[in-house]
Amino acid sequence: MPAPRVLISDALSPAAVQIFRDRGIEVDFQPDLGKDKEKLAAVIGNYDGLAIRSATKVTAKILEQAKSLKVIGRAGIGVDNVEIPAATAKGIIVMNTPFGNSITTAEHAIAMMFALARQIPQADASTQAGKWEKNRFMGVELTAKVLGVIGCGNIGSIVADRGIGLRMKVIAFDPFLSPERAVELGVEKVELDDLLRRADIITLHVPMTEKTKNILSAENIAKTKKGVRIVNCARGGLVDEVALRAALDSGHVAGAAFDVFVEEPALTNPLFGHPNVVCTPHLGAATTEAQENVALQVAEQMSDYLLQGAIQNAVNFPSITAEEAPRLKPFVALAEKLGSFLGQLTEASIKGIRIEYEGAVADMNTRALTSAAVTGVLRPFLQDVNMVSAPVIARERGITVEEVKRESAARDYESFIRIVVDAEDMPRHAGGTVFQDGKPRVVEIRDIAVDAEFAPHMVYVRNDDKPGFIGRFGTLLGEAGVNVATFALGRDRPGGDAICFVSVDQPVSEELLRRIEEIPQVKRARAVHF
Repeated sequence: MPAPRVLISDALSPAAVQIFRDRGIEVDFQPDLGKDKEKLAAVIGNYDGLAIRSATKVTAKILEQAKSLKVIGRAGIGVDNVEIPAATAKGIIVMNTPFGNSITTAEHAIAMMFALARQIPQADASTQAGKWEKNRFMGVELTAKVLGVIGCGNIGSIVADRGIGLRMKVIAFDPFLSPERAVELGVEKVELDDLLRRADIITLHVPMTEKTKNILSAENIAKTKKGVRIVNCARGGLVDEVALRAALDSGHVAGAAFDVFVEEPALTNPLFGHPNVVCTPHLGAATTEAQENVALQVAEQMSDYLLQGAIQNAVNFPSITAEEAPRLKPFVALAEKLGSFLGQLTEASIKGIRIEYEGAVADMNTRALTSAAVTGVLRPFLQDVNMVSAPVIARERGITVEEVKRESAARDYESFIRIVVDAEDMPRHAGGTVFQDGKPRVVEIRDIAVDAEFAPHMVYVRNDDKPGFIGRFGTLLGEAGVNVATFALGRDRPGGDAICFVSVDQPVSEELLRRIEEIPQVKRARAVHF
């Protein structure tokens, strides 16, 4: 068989090129090609693999021409420049290197803290301008200051460790950080309001999701200690930039250091021009070591896949072999959707996730299924989590992941999967199976039997089994113009606890959910999305 062909369309380390060649893969190194979409589209059909950084935009239009492409490797963590649904539809694996630049990004955050504390950029500009303003630049020590870390995962935990080394008091807000992991790291786990109230310096290390967008809003910035300094080397949009500028102007916030912005390239920004602001152009991963690490890693991963079929750090497929894929695929979907359902219902910190496999599924590659389940549970808060990184992320946060296998399945199903999420407030669990049509279904929620297919938009309601609920619920949906596609009901006993799981044709508003919860029989109503 001919050797696989790989195109490198961005600037990548020569060592990565050599890895491909040493593994017997034909490699075409064109580091400027990614900037020209038309030329890339014209040649992409000749290659089995595409290695990129951030300059190449892999659009659906380009992928239409990728007749032979099997894998896209992104040297770095972000895959925003790849249209993943289009790649998935064509069976193209998309890989990234999620942990290759963690130390570099953490060190940049620490560097920004020092720059803020000692006004280094401003003092440098003044001195090089021929001034000697020694009394103007009065700094503060980091020693004994309270460092508030929002997000104590892979990068945040490194920042926390460095902060402890600087003799700082480190407190951390992270719903997925267990008390045991906090003790291991040497940090104090706190709630967000407590962190805002106590921290002298706040540093952010969370992904951009609906839950984390503007986590430092105008309201939350107002809760911070007067004179706080804020560092963001994670994602643009975690901080309300306009509100932060106002807090800087008023003197409530003493300084800010940003490496990321809502709009990039950031040619203009509300923070620009303020004397107590330090800005860098998204340099978090910009070190020789980090770029070398991610380049070598992506070359090894792509080579393993093209030559052996091994899948590592894929963002759109679990780590399973080609032989296992057809049989596992519907159960992967079931595990992830069950996990996502429970994750969307869980707001308290998660201590553990248990996945129970019963029947034929217990003999399958449950490692891939467990990764899918954990991914589903974590994704509502950690948008960038994938089926390979999910177990690592759970372990970093001290979340125990347990598998239980039983030969016989519940209620005579050939295969049955139950997921139990152990949160600090209460455990939540749901179970499902795959019918002969290949579609995953929920067949158990809170020990109550149901039968519901997953749909993009659904409403989950817990209620008392009393007359009048269904009529009032349906009326509210109708008045809001929300069309019902399917309606699944279940109860533990007549007049007891009941649940309703409804698929609808459009998203349900918060106002409608509030009105549903005003129905006397309703205990809780939530919108869930798949």
